[in-house]
Amino acid sequence: MKSTEARAALLFLSPAIVLLSVFFFAPVIAGFALSITDFDLYSIGDIHNLRFIALRNYGDLLGNPIFWTAFANTLYFALVGGPLTVAVSLVAALLVNAKLTRWKALFRTIYFAPVVTTLVAVSVVFKYLYHPRFGIINLALGALHLPQPDWLGDPHWAMPAIILLGVWKGFGYTMIIFIAGLQNVPEELYEAARLDGAGMWRQFRHVTLPMLGPTFLFVGVVVAIGQLQIFAEPYVMTKGGPLNKTLTMVMMMYEQGFKFWRMGYAAAVAFVLFLIIGAATLVQMRLREKQ
Repeated sequence: MKSTEARAALLFLSPAIVLLSVFFFAPVIAGFALSITDFDLYSIGDIHNLRFIALRNYGDLLGNPIFWTAFANTLYFALVGGPLTVAVSLVAALLVNAKLTRWKALFRTIYFAPVVTTLVAVSVVFKYLYHPRFGIINLALGALHLPQPDWLGDPHWAMPAIILLGVWKGFGYTMIIFIAGLQNVPEELYEAARLDGAGMWRQFRHVTLPMLGPTFLFVGVVVAIGQLQIFAEPYVMTKGGPLNKTLTMVMMMYEQGFKFWRMGYAAAVAFVLFLIIGAATLVQMRLREKQ
């Protein structure tokens, strides 16, 4: 009986195993294999120019100050933009899910609209909104007699400006997930809390947040993966400037691979980013298990 069940389980799992092997494990192995070679433009012309160099790409990468700048910028974007995205999406989900809110479907559509818009087009629009002289944001600040920073030209403001774009662009997706989580919280728990004299804040703290634990884990993992792979926003808006303050790891990988044709070096950047994303996912899962 057990052998029959095992064969049946293997039969049902085999399509997923094949897909994971073809589209995940094989590319990861191929990427690592590429990262330990000096694959470049000459190797494209003649494969015999390809040489095995072991971990030299990783040594050069760790000794490159530009890599550490890109690494710090990527972490900055993820550690600031990630929690902001989660917080904004949770607040939006609570507002949309409130019983007093009318036209819930309309508000969900409005909040979700940025997610389905083209990221490059949105980045171009925000680039004009951030224009130091003609942008709407600075015109509004000038009307209020407030300072008008050069949002994308000032090293101190460039990354926060991109973070705001990232939060606006991405919070709609996680809002939908939070709404689904909120609708799965039993109403009996809120009724029991109200009978015990709990107000809105205590209901949110002791009922809503604990019941959203699995949702927070999923949202945290998805947001972290997306934030650590930031590319289009800084590439379109700043090209990594000013002074490399918005250069990210994916941008560095793109430049090394498709601008300088150092495919092996770019693969090393990609594999390091893969390890960072994997570590961030494991940390969040372990924290959730402890909680």
